[in-house]
Amino acid sequence: MEIAIRTPLIHSLPLSQHSGCNVWLKMESAQPTGSFKLRSAGNICRHYAAQGAKGFICSSGGNAGIAVAHSGRKLGLPVTVVVPETTSARARQLIEQEGARLIVHGKVWREANDYALSLASQDHIYIHPFDNPLLWDGISTLVDEVISEGLRPDAVILSVGGGSLLSGIAQGLEKYQLSHIPIYAVETEGTASLNAALKAGTRVSLDRVSGIATTLAASQVCENAFDVARRTDVRGMIVTDEEAVNACRRFLDDHRVLTEPACGVSLSLLYDGKISVKPEDNVLVIVCGGASVTLGSLQGWL
Repeated sequence: MEIAIRTPLIHSLPLSQHSGCNVWLKMESAQPTGSFKLRSAGNICRHYAAQGAKGFICSSGGNAGIAVAHSGRKLGLPVTVVVPETTSARARQLIEQEGARLIVHGKVWREANDYALSLASQDHIYIHPFDNPLLWDGISTLVDEVISEGLRPDAVILSVGGGSLLSGIAQGLEKYQLSHIPIYAVETEGTASLNAALKAGTRVSLDRVSGIATTLAASQVCENAFDVARRTDVRGMIVTDEEAVNACRRFLDDHRVLTEPACGVSLSLLYDGKISVKPEDNVLVIVCGGASVTLGSLQGWL
C-alpha cells in the first residue's frame, strides 16, 4: 500500500525572476497530511506493519505525529502520539482527526519523546520523528521524483529541525552522484541546533529552543544529519522568525499556497537574497509544507 504520493515539481516564475536563477519547487505541501513527513512515516510504518506490528507510538511537535497517525489509519493500526505543550491546538486536532490517541506531555519535545519511549512495547512500535534510516529512505524518494522529471539541481534549499529531511535528501543526491552540490540547510535563530553543532565541531544540545517555528524545535540534530553536514557541502543558514513569516506571506501571494514558518525559513533565503546564484543555476527548494498552519495563524504571526 502506498501512503505518500508523488508531489508536483513546479518552476516558480516569481521566485526565478526575483532571484535571477531558475527556481524549482518540490511541493511537499501537497501530501495528504500537508508535509514531507508522510514520506518518512509511511515508509517506516509500512515496514513494521509487514513485520506484524500491532500499533505505533510516536512523539512529535506536530507534522510527524499527523503523518504517523495518517499512516496508521491507512494500515488499520492504532496510533498513540505524544506531543509537548508547545504543539498547536490545530496540530492536536488533526492528530485526533486521523483517529490517533493524543497525549500532551512535557514542555518541550524531548520530554514528550521520553514519555513516548516508555509506552512502546514489542508489538506497539516506537516511531522516532526524525532519527531512523527507514525515515531517510522514505524521504529519499523525493529526489527520485525530481530526477525522473529531468531536473539535476545545482543547489538544494531545505529546512532543518531534527535532520530527517537533510538526511533523506543527501541520501537521494548521493544515489545520483550529486553529493557535490551545495545544500543550504536553514534554521531559525531559536532552533539552530545544526548550526551550533557545526560551530562546535560536535553535536550539542541547545539549552532551550524558542520562536514560532515549533516543528523545527529539536534541541539536538540527529547524528546522521551532522555527519552529512561535515562530509558534504552543507551550508548552515540562520534566519529570523520575522523573515520566515514574511516569506510565508509572499509565497502565499505568489503561489496561492499556505506554508508554516518552518517552511518559510527556506523560502526566505531567496526572497531576502541571502545566497549568491548564477543565472543558469537550477535551485531546488523543498516546500516542506506545514500540516497545521491556517490563515488565522499566519495573520497572527504577521
